[in-house]
Amino acid sequence: MSNVAVLHSYFRSSCSWRVRIALNYKQVQYTQKSVHLLNNGGEQHSDEYKSVNPMEQVPTLVIDGLTLTQSLPIMEYLEESRPDIHPLLPGDPKDRVRVRQIAEIINSGIQPVQNLSVLQAVGPERKMKWGHDAIHKGFVAIEDLLKAHSTGKYCIGDNVTIADICLVPQVYNASRFKVDMALFPTIARINSALEELPEFKKAHFTVQPDTPEELKKS
Repeated sequence: MSNVAVLHSYFRSSCSWRVRIALNYKQVQYTQKSVHLLNNGGEQHSDEYKSVNPMEQVPTLVIDGLTLTQSLPIMEYLEESRPDIHPLLPGDPKDRVRVRQIAEIINSGIQPVQNLSVLQAVGPERKMKWGHDAIHKGFVAIEDLLKAHSTGKYCIGDNVTIADICLVPQVYNASRFKVDMALFPTIARINSALEELPEFKKAHFTVQPDTPEELKKS
């Protein structure tokens, strides 16, 4: 069995982006297999990929003899199977629940409402407002949580957590949907700090193997 994990990913998928960051932090060696969400009607809908992930979504991570789907369970598995390498959850239960709360606002309350399949159903005339409003509402809640509980450089304290990993790709989506980040200064501050970290830079959508040439960072 190969020791190299395989991540089925799409360069601009925020959920794939999260897992790339977590793999970098956990120092897991991995290769990527591109699943283009737009080519040929969406490669995620192919029979070949459905045999790997019946939900027809990315990411899928093949690791330790397992085939794992859904970004938060994947990150929780990486944390639990490799707890001594850059822990991504705090030791204090109160801090842990705040990390999970922020992550779930993004994972359950924002991202699914503005993901590709929903926007395709909403239609081209409404998709920008739809995505904007979903992100804005979620960011209002996160900004309030951060103002109340963020006492360090990042979402909860001075160590990167799963909340931070979820935040950065969502801030990028906010820019795509023209959310006014001046309304969310705490989110913006934390995002700027996180973007400077090497594990985040390596996971950025502009430097992935399947990033189109016109979007690659020079």
